Amino acid sequence: MKTYLQRMGRSLQLPVAVLPAAALLVGIGHWMPANWALAQFLQAGGTAILGQLALLFAVGLALGMAKEKDGASALAGVVAYIVPVGVLAPANVALLKGISAKNVDPAFNAISGNVFIGIIAGLTAAALYDRFHETKLPMALSFFSGKRLVPIMSSLVMLLFTVILLFIWPTLYNALITFGKFFVQLGPWGAGLFGFFNRLLIPTGLHQALNQVFEFNIAGINDIGNFWANKGTKGITGMYLAGYFPVMMFGLPAGALAIYRNALPERKKATAGLMMAGAFASFFTGVTEPLEFSFMFVAWPLYVIHAVFTGLSMAFAAFMHWTAGFTFSAGLVDYVLSLHMPIANHPLMLLVQGVVMAVIYYFGFDFAIKRFNLMTPGREPLETTNGEAVEVETADDDDKYMIAAKKVYSGIGGHDNIKVIDNCTTRLRLQLFDTGKIDQAMIKSSGAAGINVLDKNNIQIVIGTEVQFVADALSELYKENAQITTTKAAQPEGDSAPSNDNIKSGETDFFYSIGNGQLEDIEKVPDPTFAQKMLGDGYAVVPDDKKIVSPVDGTISTVFPTKHAIGITTDNGLEVLVHMGIDTVQLKGEPFEVAVTEGQKVTHGELLAKMDLDAVQAAGKKTDVMIIITNMPAVSYMKFTESNRKVQLDDEVVQVKIK
Repeated sequence: MKTYLQRMGRSLQLPVAVLPAAALLVGIGHWMPANWALAQFLQAGGTAILGQLALLFAVGLALGMAKEKDGASALAGVVAYIVPVGVLAPANVALLKGISAKNVDPAFNAISGNVFIGIIAGLTAAALYDRFHETKLPMALSFFSGKRLVPIMSSLVMLLFTVILLFIWPTLYNALITFGKFFVQLGPWGAGLFGFFNRLLIPTGLHQALNQVFEFNIAGINDIGNFWANKGTKGITGMYLAGYFPVMMFGLPAGALAIYRNALPERKKATAGLMMAGAFASFFTGVTEPLEFSFMFVAWPLYVIHAVFTGLSMAFAAFMHWTAGFTFSAGLVDYVLSLHMPIANHPLMLLVQGVVMAVIYYFGFDFAIKRFNLMTPGREPLETTNGEAVEVETADDDDKYMIAAKKVYSGIGGHDNIKVIDNCTTRLRLQLFDTGKIDQAMIKSSGAAGINVLDKNNIQIVIGTEVQFVADALSELYKENAQITTTKAAQPEGDSAPSNDNIKSGETDFFYSIGNGQLEDIEKVPDPTFAQKMLGDGYAVVPDDKKIVSPVDGTISTVFPTKHAIGITTDNGLEVLVHMGIDTVQLKGEPFEVAVTEGQKVTHGELLAKMDLDAVQAAGKKTDVMIIITNMPAVSYMKFTESNRKVQLDDEVVQVKIK
């Protein structure tokens, strides 16, 4: 059932994708002077699209839910929709029931254009297509065999459904309206609850089902249709839309900044690229999934906080009666188009609310990440491996979508592990024979922002707004039963090459103090990244003076541009990081004077750098110096001397046995 509803949500993306065209026409029309004929012409074109949403839903579901994407299923969806709408028109209902037109239940006035009817019609047509599109009739009726039979069966089945609706529609419609009125009576709280549950359902894809109730006319709310048709009450119409703008345009991008700021120094560059792309998509188009999927599973408490913040934004905008509307999503494009809609109420105040939401998101995310040590992008432990990286072989004429598709194709197990390839707005929605066979590292190498393994057979891969092109390329590979060749990735040469190949097994390395000061257990360091040994094991020293010396004999492999950290590779192959101060990367090198260069040989006790302790403390930072072995898999055991004691430059601190 869950998978079926997810497919529904995906299929509804096709008709929903038409709505921005309506917003563009209506929005531009309202930007023009009202007495211009062109303005009226454009507005009429936009409202014409909005007036046929139920039919668009019928077509989209019929096409999307069928196992084969065929025009015959879409035609069957049209037929399945027009039968009940035509038969149950008020005049026909009066005739069928033998009553006067004025006695017909008003519910039948609302059957035309109700997206509930469109949804039922589309689902029925898709099911009938799957059942009858290959049916062979006797010779005399063979013209109507196969796909031609599907629209015929749709009309017959929907006629039976129409008979049922003739008697139950008033009760069903009134129940839907009662549900809608219940939430409307909740006022701002109802909008807040809608926003909260909408975000919580994003990981499952079921948010689209919830959206139908509030944004379209299933339960009489129809916030999108009414806003762009300029119907309803100013300050009320759009209350289930407006609160999204401060979140998508301001809140989430600010949250992305917090995630970037909390990334490990070694991962900041990669994290910046991911966060900037997600933040831009959220701000400009309102497409939030690339950003949300980057942390919703690896740091799910943060995603719950995001859902709470969204609910608060929705409730506050509704409480203040600040309204604006969208058709696709709450990004800058829709916001600008909605500004001149007469029914929009103080839409500029949503920008003010957006600034406040940005502050709430930034500091809320920053606090939660640090307080609960959440593994948001860029905070994952640095991994080392003795294995070799694997890449897929590509052709010279492969574009970026085919290259990404090949990596996904290889990562999910190739042709023999694929059952269904599909996609929604930003995600590949795949059905596999066994999701346990996937290679997540290979999939992520395609540039995927996130991977959601739902169960043994279903997986979602967040690609972004260009997902359609990757899905098409993936389908092409599947149809060709392509055999993707993998190759060992070329390893960097020279000083930048991984040192694990040079590990000298069985030897012992000796580590010394980096200066005069207080020896500190690494688990006591006031930073969870080091205390929880995410980068590796080691020790720390709180120095008494500015001289920071090498703790080992080796070669300088890295001097960070911000001067706060230096990498050393020992002759035995251990990779050692000397990190001066906590969060001192933010000081941009000002308190540090580096005395070594990359490639330089050093011995223990030789000066690495000078750290201005007073300047570090004046900036509100800790002066602890961490010495970390980042390739810990190469270590057999570590023997520490007594901790929490005063140490001098020549004091031995650790003995390390190489595997």
